[in-house]
Amino acid sequence: MWMRGGTSKGGYFLEGDLPADPAARDRLLLRIMGSPDARQIDGMGGADPLTSKVAVVSRSARPGIDVDFLFLQVFVDQAIVTDAQNCGNILAAVAPFAIERGLVTPLAGETQVAIFMVNTGQVANATIQTPDGRVSYEGDARIDGVPGSHAPVPLEFRDTAGSSCGALLPTGNAADVIEGVACTLIDNGMPCIVMAAADAGITGYEDRETLDAHTELKARIEAIRLKAGPLMNLGDVTEKSVPKIMLVAPPRDGGAICVRSFIPHRAHASIGVLGAVTVATACLVDGSPAQAAATIPPGRRKTLSIEHPTGEMSCLLETDEAGEVVSAALLRTARKLMDGVVFP
Repeated sequence: MWMRGGTSKGGYFLEGDLPADPAARDRLLLRIMGSPDARQIDGMGGADPLTSKVAVVSRSARPGIDVDFLFLQVFVDQAIVTDAQNCGNILAAVAPFAIERGLVTPLAGETQVAIFMVNTGQVANATIQTPDGRVSYEGDARIDGVPGSHAPVPLEFRDTAGSSCGALLPTGNAADVIEGVACTLIDNGMPCIVMAAADAGITGYEDRETLDAHTELKARIEAIRLKAGPLMNLGDVTEKSVPKIMLVAPPRDGGAICVRSFIPHRAHASIGVLGAVTVATACLVDGSPAQAAATIPPGRRKTLSIEHPTGEMSCLLETDEAGEVVSAALLRTARKLMDGVVFP
């Protein structure tokens, strides 16, 4: 099934329909997407990392969990399939897919689905509109980066700190200086390097096309990323899709902070769900470049609007008495695009 989840889209597969051997599975997915090729002309991929993604879903045997979800990023112009990260946008369509495929029995009205994220070993809860016991994709919810309105898909995350790096701040520091730039190395669901856009030589308000054409900027932030990988317990990240680069600036449109994200070698059209959660969390870290740029609302429950190239994404963060983030919730939408047979 081909689905849009949030501001991404890709192929959703039942685990049993793919080869059990990971190497054989990855070869098949490269053929299906048409990689490696910049246009992905001989496959289903859309010539963009945001449209070259895969969800592998199965009924879960874990107590209190409905389905297991493995996210795979299929590189566009390299023969690489990686499970090194999660994807909160693709996650948004996992629950409707699971209902459509009979893995979860829908209720009348709405159906809550508990999803185990295999990549990080953590859990997300999604609420799906199921009037008359069937998935509805129609509604009034709107998210920036997606035209029109659709049924809301609220996602709640808990205990995502250190999902891939072992700790929220893997170095224990609010900021580390790498290549002369102060960076927060942080992981609250997505390993990210957060730095001031001005320190990277840009304003932080550029559009995606300008950033993608800025070869000097890309070379500079990649040098930082390669040095940050081992510091974040990720090892050599030369051929990995994490950590992501987040270039932050003060908000311009009433939000909490403005972000330009690299994923990691191309500029993101908006920002990933878990990337947004991690940046929002960085805003609460004393001494971080994000905190220096951010406008933070008061209270233990805070809504932080993350401004990005095509709009904003609002993160609802709940903190404990010590100011540590204990949960994050976001609103996404999803839509079924195609259900059929793909020929590798």
